[in-house]
Amino acid sequence: MKTWVPFTRKELLNTIKSCNNTLTPSLDKLSWRHLKKIVRNEECIDKLIDIANVYIDLEHRPSHFKTLSTVIIPKPNKVLYDLPKVFCPIVLFNTTDKLFKKIIEERMQFLLIFNNFIHPCQLGELKHRSTIDIDIILTHFIRSRWVKNLTMSTLAFNITQFFPLLNHQLLPLILAKAGFNPKVSNFFKNYLVSRKSKYL
Repeated sequence: MKTWVPFTRKELLNTIKSCNNTLTPSLDKLSWRHLKKIVRNEECIDKLIDIANVYIDLEHRPSHFKTLSTVIIPKPNKVLYDLPKVFCPIVLFNTTDKLFKKIIEERMQFLLIFNNFIHPCQLGELKHRSTIDIDIILTHFIRSRWVKNLTMSTLAFNITQFFPLLNHQLLPLILAKAGFNPKVSNFFKNYLVSRKSKYL
């Protein structure tokens, strides 16, 4: 199994740089704007990096970060508000925890792509692969069929709520097969259990 290399200051700074300042903070009352000011202090950066590394070292996500806030917002311009579908639940994650998850996600995605574990046709939610790539590929397929006087049809679908519905026993096996250190697999075992949501 590959050794897990501790997270670096550069990884944290690159991750937080791309975060949107206007997103609503959760119960911790911290926004990305606040965190960006905090990481200007080198001692604070080091403390945040230590916490992110302890996540993996202890194979544990603190229960404080497993409590989410759910806000129910009415959808605009509805005649009646007597059905559940006219309301939209918004889940607010702890902002500090979101930073740690983004750092872990960036590292994992890099390693998965580097190890050729992700299928080349997987384009969504990956660095340097986007819907523009899909448009280019589809356009190429369609035009190449037109040249041969053929028609083409496509089928697109979206798997909603894939991660929450993922078999909890399967994920650690996938991570192990991808070549991750057992600490990472065990961290995700802990990550998936005892999650709670508070309604505001």
